[in-house]
Amino acid sequence: MTSKLDQLRAMTTVVADTGDIEAVARLKPVDCTTNPTIVLKALGTPMFADAIKEAVAWGKSQGGSAEAVVAAVADRLAISVGAALAGLVPGRVSTEVDADLSFDTYASVEKGRAIIKAYEARGIARERILIKLASTWEGIRAAEQLQKEGIDCNLTLLFSKAQAIACADAGAFLISPFVGRILDWYAKSTGQTYTAEEDPGVQSVRAIYNYYKANGIKTIVMGASFRNAGEIEALAGCDRLTISPALLDELSKAEGTLARRLSPEKAEAEAPVTMDEKTFRWMMNEDAMATEKLSEGIRLFAKDLVALRSMVAKEMAA
Repeated sequence: MTSKLDQLRAMTTVVADTGDIEAVARLKPVDCTTNPTIVLKALGTPMFADAIKEAVAWGKSQGGSAEAVVAAVADRLAISVGAALAGLVPGRVSTEVDADLSFDTYASVEKGRAIIKAYEARGIARERILIKLASTWEGIRAAEQLQKEGIDCNLTLLFSKAQAIACADAGAFLISPFVGRILDWYAKSTGQTYTAEEDPGVQSVRAIYNYYKANGIKTIVMGASFRNAGEIEALAGCDRLTISPALLDELSKAEGTLARRLSPEKAEAEAPVTMDEKTFRWMMNEDAMATEKLSEGIRLFAKDLVALRSMVAKEMAA
């Protein structure tokens, strides 16, 4: 019998949420998505030992302050991980703009341009890359500018319809609404255990998907941050799903019929919302979960960015 993973691939583009080169080669996803946590983990494997040596040697030949050089070497290493993944997948690789730029539109645009330039220097076209930005108001405005320049963006740390609507209005290529982190918040807040159908994260993605399809919005919906296979099955048919290797393996071994749960034809009519900055900030203010998880996500990614730079600093000093 066809595995549930193969059935899922027939209705949804499967993306690997990992920097694990061996897992990507084995599981053969269409795209890959990374973040500072994933990059840091990848660089801890023997596979990237030579890339670290090369980046450190390059850094020692650069001018500028020690802090600026360390940051540049960390950026170079993130591109090395992304380039390795790009060599394995036929589609796109997402690379994240520094979390500490999440509230700086100008700096985020500059960083996005720099990431594309660094990939192009390695012979990887911009059409293979997605610039990943936090779904803050400033991050969304940065995506709007980058999209106008032909640089496609992936808006991440997305927890609410307000964020999704603002991203669509900005012309974002793709959004990554988080499922598991929404479930985490509600499970902690209510003390309840949720089935896949009751899962607040699943319901959030379904609502965003319905809004997009009902209003002819072309922005791709890519569910992310899954805690269990049930959440993935409940979103079968979503445009894309980015899934960890562990859950991809679980689905590859699972048998039985996987029913399609989302399709454009089933979208229910829904009036479009006018989203300006005032409306966005008020809707976020009224959504405690989205506000808290967005802030927490930025802090966690910033922490791993600091850890990456600390690792680079030690290598530079060795």
